[in-house]
Amino acid sequence: MKQKIKKWILLFVILAFPYFIYNYISKGNNNFVKLAIIGEKGHKIPTFSFINQNNDTITNAIYENQIYIANFIFTSCPTICPTMTMNMRYIQSKLKIYPNIKFLSHSVNPDFDTPERLKLYAKKMRIDESNFNFVTGNKKEIYDIAMDYFVNVSEDSLAPGGFLHSEYLVIIDKQGRVRSGYSNFVCSNCGNTSKYSPQSCSSCGKEKTFVGNPVGSYDGTQDFVIKDLIKDVKTLLAEYHEDAKVERHVK
Repeated sequence: MKQKIKKWILLFVILAFPYFIYNYISKGNNNFVKLAIIGEKGHKIPTFSFINQNNDTITNAIYENQIYIANFIFTSCPTICPTMTMNMRYIQSKLKIYPNIKFLSHSVNPDFDTPERLKLYAKKMRIDESNFNFVTGNKKEIYDIAMDYFVNVSEDSLAPGGFLHSEYLVIIDKQGRVRSGYSNFVCSNCGNTSKYSPQSCSSCGKEKTFVGNPVGSYDGTQDFVIKDLIKDVKTLLAEYHEDAKVERHVK
């Protein structure tokens, strides 16, 4: 009985962690810096319809009111794709305690990557498929939607495997908007830089003058960047505990 109670207490603490972080930061000496919105006003991931590794149709409706992380890969990729997918798996494991977080990998070689091949790839990479879709479909639609995620995709006969694609992972919020944390903050008055967003500038003494430089997307091959992404997803979770204005940045 005691073990069961301890289990429920631990689960409550874990799930409530983003909320406590929000309250601690917002009431402390530092500002609660919400993630930047990337893109022009009103920009969202457009409607889509693809087929996943189970031959199911995957549309925007599945991701409605969900936070998800997206990227672009192909199963025969000889270079960065396995690393990206393993890092997505790592992120998935670190965030599995939080509800309503999903993962979406688009194939940039949909003519080859059938649902059956995507299924084999998911199994090979030991992915928990309960909240992770690998999708294929019309090549033009996949390439077009990549631009809405602000990543690059193209065919290139000289590239490894015949395709060029960004190594970036992208955070999408519950409204379908691209979001990101910041690489650093710059004082708009004197140009002083800081890793964090202090209340006042140590150089010129002005208050609330620091503006963040959003990273936009996250290098899916770098371990330290993956840790930043996980932290930023938790910040986004905390943000949803209060309706507040967020800082917009056009990429």
